[in-house]
Amino acid sequence: MSEKRQLESIEDLEEEYYQISPDILQSFNKFRPPLNIFKLKEDVVRLLPYYRVGERLSKEQGEELETLVQDGLIFVSRADHPVYVKHISFQLDLVLMDRHLTESETADIFQAALTRRMEEFLDQPVKAVADKIQADLMVFTEYLWQDFNRGKALSRRVHSRHSLACHSVNCGMVGMQVFLQTLPEEYRQGPKNRQAFDRVCLGLFLHDVGMSKIPAFLRDKTQTLSSEERQKLLKHPLIGAEMLAKLDLKFPEVEQCVLEHHERVGGSGYPRKIAGADISDMGLLCAVVDSYCAMITERPYAKAMDPKAAAGSLGADPKYDPRYSKQLVQYLMNTRQM
Repeated sequence: MSEKRQLESIEDLEEEYYQISPDILQSFNKFRPPLNIFKLKEDVVRLLPYYRVGERLSKEQGEELETLVQDGLIFVSRADHPVYVKHISFQLDLVLMDRHLTESETADIFQAALTRRMEEFLDQPVKAVADKIQADLMVFTEYLWQDFNRGKALSRRVHSRHSLACHSVNCGMVGMQVFLQTLPEEYRQGPKNRQAFDRVCLGLFLHDVGMSKIPAFLRDKTQTLSSEERQKLLKHPLIGAEMLAKLDLKFPEVEQCVLEHHERVGGSGYPRKIAGADISDMGLLCAVVDSYCAMITERPYAKAMDPKAAAGSLGADPKYDPRYSKQLVQYLMNTRQM
């Protein structure tokens, strides 16, 4: 990057740089910010280097920087987007305060933050860590609640390789978009329904929590499972449902996702082999999303399927509710993945 950058207008500037808000500045290390900083010379719309990574700001410079930020004169380059994503993902609520982020950039931040948080939670599924993932998911739902159309960009952020955390995030991102496409009118009105909306999100992201108690070697085994091993694996929905009370997450929508995502319309699923109307809407939705997200990722024991082929396969399978399986094709069209 050159030492000076001449821009034609403020609009041109905002296409290539983020303007830093006081909230974002407060999240930086006070003396060693994590990325290069530029100051706007207003009379000629030119950005001049103010701070370079590796340097150290003095107390006086730090105070001056705060004033310049208040005046709207401090920017960072969008070329440093990966650094910015990593930084802001540790304080996820900042995305709600930064109006300069594009929807695509915000989606990158959510994917990075929620994947890291899910990894922490699935590695140590205790209430203290569950509270953290719940707090981050409430930021995610607040962002969606402000504009449901934002779900399209978020649902494009699909991990291509399977891990328990990546699968959970994929199911949450894709599942919320499919849910939004079939969203009942009552979910759009009032704080009580906003609470239900939050819990649907929790259920989709945490549906596989019981798998955290299944040994990794068994989850990823490439050889045929023995009868005993298979029985252990089939118990994960029941294990997950038992965990919810200890995690203070025993909400109907979350329970349904956790307990029913392997149930099938004709009664051939598990763990309870329930069928038809005995399966909740959330269980039916989560079953479709869980299968789709598994099919389109590279797993130790299976190659990734083309998303269109995976959605088509589920849409033609009578074991899945057509209200949701057919919405996968619509999801791919809406997010321009077909």
